[in-house]
Amino acid sequence: MFRGLNLGSLLILLAIVVLLFGTKRLREIGTDLAVAVRSFRKGLLEEEKEENKKREH
Repeated sequence: MFRGLNLGSLLILLAIVVLLFGTKRLREIGTDLAVAVRSFRKGLLEEEKEENKKREH
């Protein structure tokens, strides 16, 4: 998948993304993504707990 990308290419790509979005917007996107991942994991754990309770009864 990343055969053609080396460290230099990744740094150039990162610089372009920073120029397009700005550091503040990238920070917001990262925060939003982290919150979404946490919520997803929490939902999975809650669903697992419910399934375990159903199996016990």
